[in-house]
Amino acid sequence: MFQLRFVLALSLALIPSAIRATYAQDPAPTPPMGWNSWDAYGLTINEADYRANTTVLAGIRQMGWQYSVIDEGWYMHDPFADSVEAHKYLWDENGILIPDPARFPSAANNAGFKPLADWVHTQGLKFGIHIVRGIPRQVVAQNLPIAGSGFHAADAADQQSPCPWDQGNWGVADNPAGQAYYDSMLKLYADWGLDYIKVDCISDHPYRPTEIRQIAEAIRKTGRSIVLSLSPGPTQLEHAAEIAKYAQMWRITDDHWDGWSFPHKAPSEYPFGLKDEFDRIAQWTPYVKPSNWPDPDMLPEGYLGPHPGKDQARQSAYTPDEQRTEFTLWAISRSPLILGTNLTKLDDFTRSLITNKEVTDLNQQAVESKPGLLPKQPSGKPFVQRYWYARTGGPNPKRYIAVFNLADATTSSNLPWMLFSLENKPYALYDVWNRKHIPRAKSLHIVLPAHGCALFRIE
Repeated sequence: MFQLRFVLALSLALIPSAIRATYAQDPAPTPPMGWNSWDAYGLTINEADYRANTTVLAGIRQMGWQYSVIDEGWYMHDPFADSVEAHKYLWDENGILIPDPARFPSAANNAGFKPLADWVHTQGLKFGIHIVRGIPRQVVAQNLPIAGSGFHAADAADQQSPCPWDQGNWGVADNPAGQAYYDSMLKLYADWGLDYIKVDCISDHPYRPTEIRQIAEAIRKTGRSIVLSLSPGPTQLEHAAEIAKYAQMWRITDDHWDGWSFPHKAPSEYPFGLKDEFDRIAQWTPYVKPSNWPDPDMLPEGYLGPHPGKDQARQSAYTPDEQRTEFTLWAISRSPLILGTNLTKLDDFTRSLITNKEVTDLNQQAVESKPGLLPKQPSGKPFVQRYWYARTGGPNPKRYIAVFNLADATTSSNLPWMLFSLENKPYALYDVWNRKHIPRAKSLHIVLPAHGCALFRIE
């Protein structure tokens, strides 16, 4: 046995790196769970705040929480400035963005994020960052060399495809120079110890399949298991098969924030409210599978501050019922669970949600999840409830059902089990959130507050 393992290890060592990369571990066999800095810190996260939040996350990792992600702006010297020039991006001699040592002291002496990533790993967690697709415009103006190639920045730039809402970068061209630039970027970030990368301005407005493919190929070449998360949405359903080849997560909505619903001016859907998530998540259900997790965005719950990515610092505008509804919907639909709250200021209610292990286990262990049936309604009358069913795997599978009240008032109803695709016979239930048993009955009698929900395990 020892000789066999030795020969296998030696054989893998002799395989060229581009081929050996295919042996990398599946980066997302279950929906990624973690924390992202954007909803609480916007562009302004620094090392002290990041370490403080990561320490809290490490304290609840037994619930399944894994990824600690630094969102946009870590390469800016002045994230509070009002222009790209004043932000003062930092990059290395090959035009790759690097963290500002004034905000991230452990990055001094060209260390990059490696010391911080190493520390995250000692906490039992995984390290992630955010980038906006493309190549910095000033790097192109300086025409810096691309590491590991004979190309320069101007060869890699697609100046006809900048991000329309971010003036920092040009697009990356679909040519060997463009691939070389992304290869050099991901090699550096993988050497730091990267486990998760969120790439912005790429899955919609505009949809950039060439850059998605280039980034995925660059990740593959590193040989490191790295989750690729694409943002923002709404990713179009017609791109589902293509995008699933390259990414583990992709946004199915525009930025989702802490409101039941928001007014929009078509075609924009920013900001995207909770009420609209039900039907959107249901549309993407057929595409949910291991390593492919349609993403309805982060969970803007708890305290959003001191500098949230939208509006002023605040306690989430959700009611407690709405907050529970959001967490339940994401969990039972096998959506990624990425917390947006400031973990250093957790209130008791938010903590009770994110530390309910049965709910996080449901998210991680379900092998089947689908929306329930919608009964016929009188013409013109909106349907005010949604139903969901999920089943875990293994030798002792568990079955769960959830009921959601989309109405602005309390509802009372008797629901047939067929709405959850269950046989027409009596069932006993366990109320997961309220931790109580429900006697066996021929139907489900339920009273829900406005925008509230219930989650049951079938006994």
